[in-house]
Amino acid sequence: MREASFVKKNKNKWLLFESVLEKTTEISPNKLSDLYIEITDDLSYAKTFYPKSKTAVYLNVLASKAHQKIYKTKKESKNRLITFFKTEFPLEFAQYHKQLGIAFITFLLFAIIGAYSAATDGDFVRLILGDSYVNMTLDNIDKGDPMAVYKQMNEGNMFLLITLNNIKVAMTAFVFGMFFSVGSLYVMLQNGIMLGSFLYFFYDKGLLWESSRTIWIHGTIEISVIIIAGCAGIVLGNGLLFPKTYSRLASLKKSFKAGLKIMVSTIPFFIVAGFLEGFVTRQTQMPDWLAVLIILISLCIIIYYYIIYPIKLTKQLNGN
Repeated sequence: MREASFVKKNKNKWLLFESVLEKTTEISPNKLSDLYIEITDDLSYAKTFYPKSKTAVYLNVLASKAHQKIYKTKKESKNRLITFFKTEFPLEFAQYHKQLGIAFITFLLFAIIGAYSAATDGDFVRLILGDSYVNMTLDNIDKGDPMAVYKQMNEGNMFLLITLNNIKVAMTAFVFGMFFSVGSLYVMLQNGIMLGSFLYFFYDKGLLWESSRTIWIHGTIEISVIIIAGCAGIVLGNGLLFPKTYSRLASLKKSFKAGLKIMVSTIPFFIVAGFLEGFVTRQTQMPDWLAVLIILISLCIIIYYYIIYPIKLTKQLNGN
């Protein structure tokens, strides 16, 4: 390629990168990372084919500036954690709403299938939830306290056990994405069927409202972040399936990093869900309005942080 054509083809990209370095333009960290890789690739190309040209000199200066800024700010800011949750993660997550939608639809579809299967097969609930759980719950129903399962363990122990178990399920959903995203969808299938059959079981006993206003106190956040973990797994798997211009290994590393950021974002929510299940869900005597309020607040927080806020932040960044 002639030098003039090379410059014409890439000029706008170089100017954009330069304006970002000069802090006159803002772009997402993910896009900035991609730009930096492209600039260094262009520099290598220019050094090979136009070694003594002004283009090679310009790109060398540009890459050097970027390198200096990276190592100058390598020491993490005291506000790094705040910046991650407030800006860095939401900006990146905006591009993964499609994967989130796939995880949600898969979960919802199999929750419906689980409920339908429980309705048409009397043994299905026992198959999914286990005989011991079903028998214990039936015994609790006979005693007039169907949600007594949430009162059997000490609050602190239950909080710790539930939180660790939920994180384990979420990590499984993420890591299984290595199997070309299918593994994460399988975890969504499992949990969706379990939830659907669970809800139908209480519906069949005339306790749908009693069970829902209790389990969704913690379940709103718990189920939501499991779906988000499924999204992280799909992001990971897509790195293997669709490497684009990267090598498959480089694409996997990139998608693993993106998926891991999604997983980190869920940790505070799993802690909150564990706290609610350990300390609040057991308060079955609380008024309905309070239970509904907790559920609605939880749902609004999840929807705002993972859907509305990333879109809003992206539009602000793009000047829309």
